[in-house]
Amino acid sequence: MPNYSVRITGDHLIYSAAHFILLPGGICESLHGHNYRVAVELSSPLNEIDCVIDFLALLQVMKSIIAALDHAVLLPTRHPAIQVLAGENEVEVRFGPRRWVFPQTECRLLPVVSTTVELMANYLARRLLETLAAQGFARPPRVKIELEESPGYWATCEITSD
Repeated sequence: MPNYSVRITGDHLIYSAAHFILLPGGICESLHGHNYRVAVELSSPLNEIDCVIDFLALLQVMKSIIAALDHAVLLPTRHPAIQVLAGENEVEVRFGPRRWVFPQTECRLLPVVSTTVELMANYLARRLLETLAAQGFARPPRVKIELEESPGYWATCEITSD
């Protein structure tokens, strides 16, 4: 039986965001930004019109997901050593003696342990699956997100259904 996949990427799947991560030894990177590039691949049996999924529908879903991250500070809410306190107008972040305060509207509080490119690829894959389900699409047996953090530096997350 043949396996089918579709893949989308390109200049319309790029977002810019700031983040920091904790390095080995409890070292905290400085806040910095990247222009992230996304590639999405879905594998699935063909649907009733002999497609995996309509390219334009997949593109619109991914554009909406990354638009929510574009030009924002990405903050992990599940790291045990990083405190993220959201107020009405501000977000305060603490790690040891370090403290940052950001406008609330410019932050995205993400349910991740870290904003590494690997975990961000996982976050995007899970958001894609959630959004497809909410829009009535069948769950694809395989979704793969490739995320480029800087030119030539990619991470991949693949989620398969059991």
